[in-house]
Amino acid sequence: MTWFSLTVRQWGRMTKFLCLCCLSLLLVVSCTPRPQATTPTPGSINTPTGDGRITIGTTAKPRTLDPADAYELAALGLVFNMSDRLYTYEPGSTEIKPQLATALPKVSADGLTYIIPLRQGVVFHDDTPFNAKAMEFTIQRFIQNKGKPSFLLSDTVASVKATGDYELTIKLKKPFAAFPSLLAFSGVCAVSPKSYELGAGKFKPNIFVGTGPYKLAQYGTDSLRFDVFDKYWGEKPANKGVNVQIQTSPVNLFNAFRTNTIDVAYLSLEPDQIRSLEESSKKGDLQAISAKGSVVSYMVLNRNQKPLDKPEVRGAIASLVDRPLIMQRALFGQADPLYSMIPTTFNVTQPLFKDKYGDGNIEQSKKLLTAAGFSKANPAKVQIWYPSSSPTRALAAQTIKALADTKLDGILQFEVNPVESATFFKEGPKGLYAATLLDWYPDFLDPDNYVQPFLYCSKGSVAKGCEEGGSQSQGSFYYSETVNKLIDQQRQEQNPEARKKIFADIQTQVATDIPYIPLWQNKDYVFAQKGVSNVQLDPTQNLVYKTIKK
Repeated sequence: MTWFSLTVRQWGRMTKFLCLCCLSLLLVVSCTPRPQATTPTPGSINTPTGDGRITIGTTAKPRTLDPADAYELAALGLVFNMSDRLYTYEPGSTEIKPQLATALPKVSADGLTYIIPLRQGVVFHDDTPFNAKAMEFTIQRFIQNKGKPSFLLSDTVASVKATGDYELTIKLKKPFAAFPSLLAFSGVCAVSPKSYELGAGKFKPNIFVGTGPYKLAQYGTDSLRFDVFDKYWGEKPANKGVNVQIQTSPVNLFNAFRTNTIDVAYLSLEPDQIRSLEESSKKGDLQAISAKGSVVSYMVLNRNQKPLDKPEVRGAIASLVDRPLIMQRALFGQADPLYSMIPTTFNVTQPLFKDKYGDGNIEQSKKLLTAAGFSKANPAKVQIWYPSSSPTRALAAQTIKALADTKLDGILQFEVNPVESATFFKEGPKGLYAATLLDWYPDFLDPDNYVQPFLYCSKGSVAKGCEEGGSQSQGSFYYSETVNKLIDQQRQEQNPEARKKIFADIQTQVATDIPYIPLWQNKDYVFAQKGVSNVQLDPTQNLVYKTIKK
């Protein structure tokens, strides 16, 4: 959803949150917001109109609209479109650019102090002026109110202070080169000091008062209405407002789009529905827009369980995995093969697993298993676990098992086991599973996000593996003092080229030690009716409302 050194307690908390994310091929959040008194009248925001407003359909129901407590895609996508952050992303790019800031931060030589100049002439939706004091309040509230994503800043920020009317100074607890990307997280958006308050648990889930191009006009259980904010400082939206229609299932979303009830459909359709709409788009009946996603999937290998304690067995599995076959059978081609822990979204990625192990490299897999002492009479047996709520991971696991069954002459045998999602995320860090299939949703975009939470270990040894840290939390129990040092180095390194070299060293070590096997990188899909234009996704999976017009 780049991260930082998390304690075991915090990683345990993080695991609970990721349970929500990893249920989210359907992206349905269980809690339902309480409607405001201004509930829409029947039909008032449920169909496309000719008034220049855009109707967007989704199955993603927000639990809250309070940025300090929003930690699910359903909420963050809405907050994103009503807000401004200090920094943001260009669609299609992972490079940040100033938004409420007027320039990138000035960073002290020790990497601990960030001085940020702020934009003037900005007002909140309640007419409160935006300034450094307001941004100081926003960041303090994000930390002090202790919402679900609060650790993103509380573990990193030592202090935040308005050091001028339009100058903000943030001091960090320790150097973190990816910190500006963290400030682009949707939940770290400016909120009005007049409409919100500080204090643990003091959230306002049913309102939103920021500085963005839209104001929240209505918030009901199955619909929202965004009106254009006429005092917005930046470029005004290309439309006259947005109606968000929350469908109860992918089938309902699919049917609503097919019957022209909605202009744009995004999050979430089933793979077969996506395939059907893609075919229709080829005939010119509608528009299909796809973008390289930031969500990735890995196989986690527990080095503390036999036979995965043998590097040859881990290498044999890496050689066996056939990503193109998995793309075909489990994902209908709606993902890209991944050959590094770091996705191709970033220019530091290197496809080392393709170079070293390939896809479906049966002879290499057999050779490694034989070298480890396994045979048809003495097979290596590995259990693969995955959340029962994930049909994609079920198909992926079965595809890997079928490869071993048909190609390896019984030398490597997989047992595939689904488990209820809450149990899956609770038991994984305890070391109960030999191998698991894990989806990863980034908080914000930096290669560190795909490395530190998986490989860093704050307490452990070569003999026992990781006892506290990211790799323990993810269930691999990987321990490497070399990788720990490299992660610390890239977090302190401000020079992009020097940092890129460090990431190359990390990827080389991972391809050698194989605590994880990268599998695929999702594609994001959004569908629009004919006559609708400028439909864009930003790199963090947000549909950008303000550019859409018809």
